[in-house]
Amino acid sequence: MRFDVITLFPELFEPFLASGVTRRAFQSKQVDVHLWNPRDFAEGNYHRVDDRPFGGGPGMVMMAEPLAQCLAAIRGERGDGAPVLLFSPVGARLDHAGVEQWAAGSGAILVCGRYEGVDQRFIDRHVQVQVSLGDFVLSGGEIAAMALLDAVARLQPGVLGDEDSHQFDSFNPALDGLLDCPHYTRPEEWEGRKAPPELLSGHHAQIERWRRDRRLEATARLRPDLVAAARAAGRLSAADEAVLAKLAPGSS
Repeated sequence: MRFDVITLFPELFEPFLASGVTRRAFQSKQVDVHLWNPRDFAEGNYHRVDDRPFGGGPGMVMMAEPLAQCLAAIRGERGDGAPVLLFSPVGARLDHAGVEQWAAGSGAILVCGRYEGVDQRFIDRHVQVQVSLGDFVLSGGEIAAMALLDAVARLQPGVLGDEDSHQFDSFNPALDGLLDCPHYTRPEEWEGRKAPPELLSGHHAQIERWRRDRRLEATARLRPDLVAAARAAGRLSAADEAVLAKLAPGSS
């Protein structure tokens, strides 16, 4: 798959693409990333890409024309109809299901906004999808783009050291959409706190039940909406419901 990233700061991506376990996906071109600077497509001596907003107000707005020219160059090189994705606070919140869809596709063109935003005419004309990481504002879309690229890359075959590792991530359907359980490693005792004896027992069924119970407890406490979704989908067993019943207010 191929992702083309339109950004005023391509240098921010260089260490990201060469670091960590996901670099395998980028270096092998499983996730082929191309960086494009709209300033290279701006006119004038200063290659200006932003201007003051009509109607006044603080900040600057990214101009439509340099972005459109940059996009045209990408389209010409790609030769396909890849969707254009803009990272924006007004976009739909990115979740695991969304990441899985992008990870199973052929890629996209990612637009990283800056300043007060992007001229709405470019958005109306060229953007098919708007995505947000959450209810907060970043200085630009670059961090959001890296987040999406990282999440997509780690789902590619052979990228993680353990092929099944991502199956046990929070929100994964393999865990019925629940949060992950706590994890422990050596030493068995640290600062007077011992690792749970169930994890040291060597009894696989007991270990899996302990992990499932802790997932249920954490999800019920921190994300009850995920428990409700799992229940509505019929993913909870009688044993699961018994664990949740003990957590309910007033239970003994």
